[in-house]
Amino acid sequence: MNINIISVGKIKEKYLKNAINEYSKRLSRYCNLTHIQVNDEKAPENLSEIEKEKIKEKEGERILKHIKDGTYVISLAIDGDMLSSEKFAKKLDQLAIQGESNIVFIVGGSLGLSKEVLNKAKYRLSFSPMTFPHQLMKVILLEQIYRGFRINKGEPYHK
Repeated sequence: MNINIISVGKIKEKYLKNAINEYSKRLSRYCNLTHIQVNDEKAPENLSEIEKEKIKEKEGERILKHIKDGTYVISLAIDGDMLSSEKFAKKLDQLAIQGESNIVFIVGGSLGLSKEVLNKAKYRLSFSPMTFPHQLMKVILLEQIYRGFRINKGEPYHK
């Protein structure tokens, strides 16, 4: 299985980089993993709704350039489906069974994802109704993908 994670913005914090590297290393046993980072737009406080949409559109254009035809796109969106780790593992397994061997996860920037990116997604996934920093969300996503593979292989993993 090929998994691409497209995320907006650079990871600056060393502890987050270390976590991303650790889970990427662990995942190398289960899949081919690539990370694609696109530049984020400056988003000062007190933006109008129109300005927010324009920022999301610019970031969305950068994201869409990296999505190839024939990929199964999963966007992380607060209004997406919330799954337990076991159900997420089952989702990954079902995708593999259905022949979806190229999966793209999209982690948006601080304002979220554009309508165009959300419309491109075949599935919307939410980890919580809470808002998380997008850099931390990438770590959480990697951990859950790793956990999903461990569950599917019947390998032990802490609960």
